[in-house]
Amino acid sequence: MSTTGMRRILPVDMVERGRGPFDPPPGLRGEGTVRPLGLLNGARAWLVTGFEEARTVLSDARFSADKVRHRDATSLQPHEVAEMEAAEPPRAAVAEREDGLFIFMDPPEHTRLRRLLTGQFTVRRMRELESRVTEIAVEHIEAMRAAGTEADLVPAFALPLPSLVICELLGVDYADRAEFQERTAVGLNANSTPEEQAAARAELYAFMRRLVAGKRSDPADDLLSGLIHDADPPLTDAQLVDVALVLLNAGHETTANMLGLGTFALLEHPDQLAALRADPGLIDNTVEELLRFLSIIQLGVSRVTTAPVTLGGVDIPAGATVVIATPEANRDPRHWPDPDAFDLHRSRTPHLAFGHGVHQCLGQQLARIEMRIGLGELISRLPDLRLAVPAEQVPVRDEMLIFGVHSLPVTWS
Repeated sequence: MSTTGMRRILPVDMVERGRGPFDPPPGLRGEGTVRPLGLLNGARAWLVTGFEEARTVLSDARFSADKVRHRDATSLQPHEVAEMEAAEPPRAAVAEREDGLFIFMDPPEHTRLRRLLTGQFTVRRMRELESRVTEIAVEHIEAMRAAGTEADLVPAFALPLPSLVICELLGVDYADRAEFQERTAVGLNANSTPEEQAAARAELYAFMRRLVAGKRSDPADDLLSGLIHDADPPLTDAQLVDVALVLLNAGHETTANMLGLGTFALLEHPDQLAALRADPGLIDNTVEELLRFLSIIQLGVSRVTTAPVTLGGVDIPAGATVVIATPEANRDPRHWPDPDAFDLHRSRTPHLAFGHGVHQCLGQQLARIEMRIGLGELISRLPDLRLAVPAEQVPVRDEMLIFGVHSLPVTWS
């Protein structure tokens, strides 16, 4: 389901951040770390807000990520919910998955694709990408400065940086990068019509098929070429396109929103920004605290129980959908002191911004590199960076499952 599709079946107070742009939606806070959640499609799920309980969901094999073999209530239309309640129709048996949507697979199908991808995220490739991230960040900041003293940081910096890095990772030819960025921008723009988004998705799928075909005939030193020529047995074109699109969505939209929202958070916490300016060595702590504090994946992570489970003292039946509230789990007071405070000096402890268990984000190292370099270059090259509008006028993306800002008008001297 799309980021807007799941949004339509969630209660408003579960996604709209009414207390402020950096705080979890108020509906996530309630009694108990595991509790029933009524969805607007008529189905019932279970909401998990505790840190340890969320880790259990993400690591226990009784919680399945396979949305082909198991009915996830967040993906059902109202009539499908009614049909399930009336007849409980058995789900069609699937002998073997032939797609490449590894984030929605369980072992052993997930294991093979994950292992292949892990082998492509090499130390050498990350080091090479790190230097390229710096070049891209500096190029876009200098373009902003050359154009004047104001900019919208989202299209000028936050969106193109991860987009161009994904191009490097997948091996998109330089001449094709404008088309690639255009297709991804339309697909990720909440203001695009459903028809425009559908057309952009179809064009992006066709773009990826052409890219795969090109890498088969003319491989290069990139991740996609490695997947094509190192896999035994080989992956099909359909699987490769799926994998590439998963990497695009997981590594582009999330990082772009962290760069935009993270800059907004720093500008709105001047004491913390001043501490970072005084000690640039705090940048790694800053990245980790922003990941924890902002938790932009709202309610997009769900699992289906394959057996009865007791979680947080609550009995959950087999076949139930469990939804993780990452923003609230990352502010569990049992795990962090004063969890609602944004504190760059906080002791670094594990958080769930990149998930946990076998599905923990493959590209988390690259995302950290992009945030560390992107935010670091912004702060050093624009030492008096500030908002160009009052904070309450910054349009936030709380109608999407991946939270962020639609635009961030900034200025500098």
